[in-house]
Amino acid sequence: MRRRMLVLAAAALMAATLTPQPAQAAPIHFDLSPGMLAAMRRDLKLDDGQIAARLRTEAAAPVIEKRLRARLGSAFAGAWIPPGASKLTVAVTSANAEAAVRAEGANPALVRVGSATLAGTQATLDRNASHAAAAGVRGWYVDVPGNRVVVLAKPGSEPAARQFAPAGVTVLPLAEQPRTMYDIRGGDQYVINGNTLCSIGFAVAGGFVSAGHCGGVGSPTLGYNNVSQGTFAGSSFPGNDYSWIRTNGNWTPQPWVNNYAGGNVLVAGSADAAIGSSICRSGRTSGWRCGTLLGRNETVVYAQGAVSGLSRSNACAEPGDSGGSWISGNQAQGVTSGGTGNCTSGGTMWFQPVNEILGAYGLSLTTSGGSTSSLISDWNGLCIDVPNSNFADGVPLQTWQCNGTGAQKWTFVNGTLQTSNNMCMDVAWGSTANGAVIQIATCSGNPAQQFVLSAAGDLVNPQANKCVDIKDWNGNWGAALQTWDCAGTANQKWHRG
Repeated sequence: MRRRMLVLAAAALMAATLTPQPAQAAPIHFDLSPGMLAAMRRDLKLDDGQIAARLRTEAAAPVIEKRLRARLGSAFAGAWIPPGASKLTVAVTSANAEAAVRAEGANPALVRVGSATLAGTQATLDRNASHAAAAGVRGWYVDVPGNRVVVLAKPGSEPAARQFAPAGVTVLPLAEQPRTMYDIRGGDQYVINGNTLCSIGFAVAGGFVSAGHCGGVGSPTLGYNNVSQGTFAGSSFPGNDYSWIRTNGNWTPQPWVNNYAGGNVLVAGSADAAIGSSICRSGRTSGWRCGTLLGRNETVVYAQGAVSGLSRSNACAEPGDSGGSWISGNQAQGVTSGGTGNCTSGGTMWFQPVNEILGAYGLSLTTSGGSTSSLISDWNGLCIDVPNSNFADGVPLQTWQCNGTGAQKWTFVNGTLQTSNNMCMDVAWGSTANGAVIQIATCSGNPAQQFVLSAAGDLVNPQANKCVDIKDWNGNWGAALQTWDCAGTANQKWHRG
């Protein structure tokens, strides 16, 4: 009897030893500055797990939106991230398009009016911008989630605003007229014509970009230290609100902005964030402030005239913040134009998108280094590797000791991850199920080859809305990779190196 009990006890011990232990969530490593992370916690009222989930969704959203905008054509009616959602919502005007939206990993919403029609109405308003102030109109925009065009009017001026607006447009009151934010520092202060203060937006090759209302072409600038800095090489305001300043040899562009917490925020690129994304801005008066991206391509009527193509957010700002940096994750978004309210009562702010500035002047954004790098596990320090440097179609990927070879070098190209010989990371057979093999395949650009690395370290395939995962928590060299529901666990966390 005693021997039988010993055998049963040994069997029970062995069973306990072999039973997989519940996966523990890993401490989250954010590719964000401490100041920016603290501001997101404060202003968005999110904990670190919620921030990580949000960053994962936001990283995938622009990839999906770009693909569906091109694929759906006239049936596309806009895209946004609903509050608390883990997927992008894409509006369509045809029920036949809903399957295509789901296939890309998004949620469809059937609406009445397409993006082209809404944009046409907005263009009509833009053409009549010179008459806006007389009608008490303070701005207009396409409300993407509402599938409508909204005109903002001075309270009491709504009848005149309806005469100004085309039929079918919604007129809403806006108590305070938007104003430009002079006398500010932004990332760092600079001085125009010896007396006007504005803020550096983002560094570019040869200088930096800022707001157009800060100065005209030819205006000289001084840096924060009152040392001669440069000259406005381009400026547009109203109509637009952007400028670029060509600096002299005493100034070196750097890929960061001041986080007002004793450090810098690195700028990795300028991918447009989806509506609904978290976004933060930097300014001398109010420091780091975070909010949500509420709209894009909106028109605001300042006292000096209308400005079109602006993006809107509820991240507050105050006089002294004009021209400063707006950033989502590590992606530059724009420079402060103007707004309403303040950081005590809240308000609405508009910013000039940075990619429009770069395109208008042919500028190159200064970023935090090349895009080719290794992808390293936060859990065990091993690299994503092509076994034996065998770049044949369909070879499953693995983890391996980091060795700096071409088998471990990856480059983000239009949403894909490419090897040194232009093969792509791929989800086998385009599967959206848990456990799908991660492999390399001939690059085709299909959704199975779309990957994004969020600022919280999640390597996500947007179509499946799943993370690249080290299978079975295998910490050894040669462990297989798979897709799995994103859980924030250590075997799903990656960083560039």
